[in-house]
Amino acid sequence: MTEELGGVLIALVTLTAMEIVLGIDNVVFISILTGRLPEREAAFARRLGLTLALVMRIGLLLAISWVMSLTQPLFTFGRPLSGRDLILLGGGLVLIAKATWEIYDKLEAVHEELVPRATRGALAMVIGQILLMDIVFSLDSVITAVGMANEVWVMVTAMVIAVAVMLASAAPISRFVEEHPSVKILALAFLLLIGVMLVAEGTGQHIGKGYIYAAMAFSLFVEMLNLRYRRKRAPVELHGRFDAERAERPA
Repeated sequence: MTEELGGVLIALVTLTAMEIVLGIDNVVFISILTGRLPEREAAFARRLGLTLALVMRIGLLLAISWVMSLTQPLFTFGRPLSGRDLILLGGGLVLIAKATWEIYDKLEAVHEELVPRATRGALAMVIGQILLMDIVFSLDSVITAVGMANEVWVMVTAMVIAVAVMLASAAPISRFVEEHPSVKILALAFLLLIGVMLVAEGTGQHIGKGYIYAAMAFSLFVEMLNLRYRRKRAPVELHGRFDAERAERPA
């Protein structure tokens, strides 16, 4: 009994840690998207996006037989393609397109006017994009959970804890990314990297996530050294639609 309980606890801790690591993708994506909104709407979008991610994960977990059926080939196009492959491929292409557009928007496009009327429409668009990518990230998360644990309650508990950690860290991460332009561009580069990984997975070319996360961690470490070395220099200013509103907001 003690050995069985120990095994369950080890599975819970391991799966929770893995879910938190997998959730980094989601947090970075949400941080980038909500950076386009005024602070009040951004905070709401972050909370709603991560809550939807949790609901999506638990829903997919309870419908695990359907999720596993997504791995069955639907048709052949050079190689057998399953529903999971199509979801990963589509999600990867969306991430690549979104990250590329955001880099252009921050470096090339000039937003001269603040348009408050667009806030509601912008908020709905951001939430829609978060929901779309939640599907992709949740599918990957659930399949990983099923491979690491046998009890459904262990999987659900790990996901709830992971999302709670993501909720607590989303605001500080978003604030840090917004305050450091080079980190924001680096985060967009991470999204490009993740998008390429999803496209590769969708086309049958497996890339170990350890390599991706190791590269991201090393890049972030180098960036932290850069920030420390150049902390007395004023950073460049990236373009943003709500810069005027953020500047007027009291600290």
